[in-house]
Amino acid sequence: MDTRRALDGRATGLMLILCLIWGLQQVVLKAAATDIAPLLQIALRSGAAALLVSALVLRRGERIFVRDGTWRPGLLVGFLFALEFLLVGEGLRHTSASHMVVFLYTAPIFVALGLHWKLPAERLGRIQWLGIALAFAGIVLTFFGRQQPAGAAQPGNILWGDFLALLAGIAWAATTVVVRLSSLARASATRTLLYQLAAAFVLLTLAAVALGQTAIRHTPLAWGSLAFQALVVSFASYLAWFWLLRHYLASRLGAFSFLTPLFGMAFGVLLLDEPLEPSFLAGAALVLAGIALVSGYGWFRALLRRPA
Repeated sequence: MDTRRALDGRATGLMLILCLIWGLQQVVLKAAATDIAPLLQIALRSGAAALLVSALVLRRGERIFVRDGTWRPGLLVGFLFALEFLLVGEGLRHTSASHMVVFLYTAPIFVALGLHWKLPAERLGRIQWLGIALAFAGIVLTFFGRQQPAGAAQPGNILWGDFLALLAGIAWAATTVVVRLSSLARASATRTLLYQLAAAFVLLTLAAVALGQTAIRHTPLAWGSLAFQALVVSFASYLAWFWLLRHYLASRLGAFSFLTPLFGMAFGVLLLDEPLEPSFLAGAALVLAGIALVSGYGWFRALLRRPA
């Protein structure tokens, strides 16, 4: 029997905090990029968070290595997780944090499409198809309706960074679909997170070495960014998110997903003074509206059915 419940004040407040954290993480990565490459930041934060999660598992008296048949999908989601953040790290070298967070959070659109074809219970409704159409229209507008800012040294750089961000969103969606359709759907949240963090640490460290992105300037900004990414983002926020998924209805939690790109754009403008082109804003508005319709479909349906 499903004991998950509708949102209460605690869950709503926690979701708002998580959206703020996730919107801020791309901005912090970008802000510290001159002192430590985003790719290396993500690799190191993944390793530190993996150690913290392992310590938490041992403290609970659980075993880290268990023969539960999840190692094959675990390796796959670990690879996809690492691929997602390889694309994020490389994308942030070319585009703004504001652009990155919008395209990365198109993931719910691709998750909905993937699950629609695989799970009868996840068939899309008409409102969700409308949301997907709006989101894709927004993506097209942001790519083809914008002009390269004047004075850019390499005309294709920003669009290339945006494209990598979109691919990162697709990789994130693929990770979610694999978790939902494999034995990981019955595994503990900490085990799934460990697969992802361990793979990201190993693969992204190798990528940083291969790409020559291992230099660190030992500044307060660099170490502050690493601490924030490891302790707050990769450890605390992910565990809080999994706790919410275990106790509350996922359809209600998904209604908040469009807030993270909004916070990310706001932080990018306020903290990094990033410009937002009118055509990008128009496209982003369509993308966010589409995400809201797709992810918040269950909440909207329940709201419409509620007696006056």
